[in-house]
Amino acid sequence: MDIEFVRSRFIKHFDGKTGNIYASPGRINLIGEHTDYNGGFVFPGAVDKGIMAEIRPNGLSTVIAYSIDLKDKVEFKVDDPVGPRATWARYIYGIVQEMRKLGVDVKGFNTAFAGDVPLGAGMSSSAALESCFAFALNDLFGGNKVSKWDLVLAGQATEHKYVGVNCGIMDQFASVFGQKGKLMRLDCRSREFEYFPFDPKGYKLVLLNSKVKHELKGSPYNDRRNSCENVVRAIAAAHPEGHFETLRDCTWEQLDEVRATVGEEDYKRAHFVLGEKDRVLAVSDALEKGDYETVGQKMYETHEGLSKEYEVSCEELDFLNEIAKADGVTGSRIMGGGFGGCTINLVKDEVYDTFIADAKEKFAAKYGHEPVVIPVVIGDGSRKIC
Repeated sequence: MDIEFVRSRFIKHFDGKTGNIYASPGRINLIGEHTDYNGGFVFPGAVDKGIMAEIRPNGLSTVIAYSIDLKDKVEFKVDDPVGPRATWARYIYGIVQEMRKLGVDVKGFNTAFAGDVPLGAGMSSSAALESCFAFALNDLFGGNKVSKWDLVLAGQATEHKYVGVNCGIMDQFASVFGQKGKLMRLDCRSREFEYFPFDPKGYKLVLLNSKVKHELKGSPYNDRRNSCENVVRAIAAAHPEGHFETLRDCTWEQLDEVRATVGEEDYKRAHFVLGEKDRVLAVSDALEKGDYETVGQKMYETHEGLSKEYEVSCEELDFLNEIAKADGVTGSRIMGGGFGGCTINLVKDEVYDTFIADAKEKFAAKYGHEPVVIPVVIGDGSRKIC
């Protein structure tokens, strides 16, 4: 991301004065999909692409925000009870409200921001936007008194209350807590996490963006969550002696007990989640041993489950996964909420060029356009640039 580009737009659209520049990254997730809201484990890393914003207090009670990418400007009062209609501006509005609830005396400010997270690629551009502004407002108006975890939760609350996406905490967590060259295993129930160095010698991590767009609000994301919650309620009813909050608290045996009660669709959803919990722990062990073949095998298993059990894949992503398998790619799976977006691929150096050329040629022949190749570089989390 070009600091001077963001600064030039800020100067052009406001009073010529400069402010502070902040950045927050998008993320990848090696494994652990749809487990965050089920109390399980995830394995994300921040990337070197994200949102960059220049911000300067304006002495008013009004926020004036300019989206450089959309060429759109929106104004709203800090204490506006309704907020703006534009979806992109509601992320900023939501963060303002949530930071005020955390005791930060947010005043009016001018801001211009841009992003280089590919939209609709499942790399969480929205979490990067939320985290960037939460970090910035904490610095500018809060004396950095708000904890990193509360910044994460402010981003999640923004999705829930102001945008209407009932997400977990992984995306915001990765954006705020990311460290260069490290992945993080997060326990979404306890919020304990551990950094794992990720430097796979002899392998590359690469995303292939199908360019099939997905807007989660308009997709059956929330339906999947409801299926999981239905299963938890059924198991809790069958075991009144137990304590069941999420699928993390449930066993394979208990899931099989309620199969007839919940129906086949909800059973399949929960079956995937329990399997994914086990796969994340297996990948943790494999990474500690430098066993990337096992990591890759688990990625393929995850893709199969997301496609057949959770049913959030699509024809284009399954096709990219099949090309990867045929070309001897170590691991490949759909990444993100689903219904389009990217595959994430762990590729041996000697296979890489053949795989990329093959994927471009075959995908374009079938769907009329090439997938976008996005090399993954694991980068730092939310920060002040200058």
